[in-house]
Amino acid sequence: MINHILVPLDGSPLAESSLPMAAFLAQVFAARVTLVHIIEKNPPEEIHGQPHLKNADEAFEYLDTISRRFFSDKTIIESHVHTEETTEISAGISDHVGELHSDLIVMCTHGRGGLRDLVFGNNAQQVISMGKTPVVVIPQPEDIDNDVVIRRILVPLDGQPEHEQGLSLAAEFALACKASLHLLTIVPTFDTLPGKWSSTGRLLPGTTDRMLDMSVSQAIEYLDEHRSILEKKGLAVTIDVFRGHPAGMINRAVETMGMNLVVIGTLGRGGTRAFWTGSEGSRICCQCRLPILLVPWQNVKS
Repeated sequence: MINHILVPLDGSPLAESSLPMAAFLAQVFAARVTLVHIIEKNPPEEIHGQPHLKNADEAFEYLDTISRRFFSDKTIIESHVHTEETTEISAGISDHVGELHSDLIVMCTHGRGGLRDLVFGNNAQQVISMGKTPVVVIPQPEDIDNDVVIRRILVPLDGQPEHEQGLSLAAEFALACKASLHLLTIVPTFDTLPGKWSSTGRLLPGTTDRMLDMSVSQAIEYLDEHRSILEKKGLAVTIDVFRGHPAGMINRAVETMGMNLVVIGTLGRGGTRAFWTGSEGSRICCQCRLPILLVPWQNVKS
């Protein structure tokens, strides 16, 4: 259950683009929110075109203004400023998740190097892989609508347990938001076979085509099993099997099927770098214009 949401802020409008989602989730889960600012050592004069917050007094005043501007009077809001200057902002965020006992982080995809820096660079690897806490990653502000609503949730699955782990939290979000779930598996076509299979496809095209057709049938059975389990929880669930390039097909579903949130499981500690860097996951996140809920491996409850 989501009871406590942590929102890191640096004082910029770019970071504030995470706040409409945080406010929406706080309302549907009846969760409290902690707004966090970490004082940076030797900061630049500006952050994303805005004057940098230079001390604790400025930061507390800023967080107080934000809490009144974005959140309902019914939401419990706390402000936390880490006053000890640090150059390790992302590590500081990770530390505060444990210190403040948060069970969800909501943050924007921004950083000095842009989207890739936050989601796949040092910041994200520390925030996501150093802890057990799920992260809702919000795309760049020009890609989102501040009137947040979650009615359809997309969950891409490929049979791997590290990716299936997102299902439980996806179901929790769907129940809280009164949303439906859409489970999607991508089966490659002859032209989009991954590297080690492409040579086999060229040598044995007929056999490969039959194997791919079998994969579609198996994928439908696989998704049907998950649909049956989720429907017993009272959820509305639909399934699809697309054929083609995984990242392209997932983003096609996002753009054409009215999705509001994508849920993806990650390998978590130590494995996040291996899973995201250069993988289909990285391509999905770089291209996707929807909020993405990343669920680390350690979030799975035994």
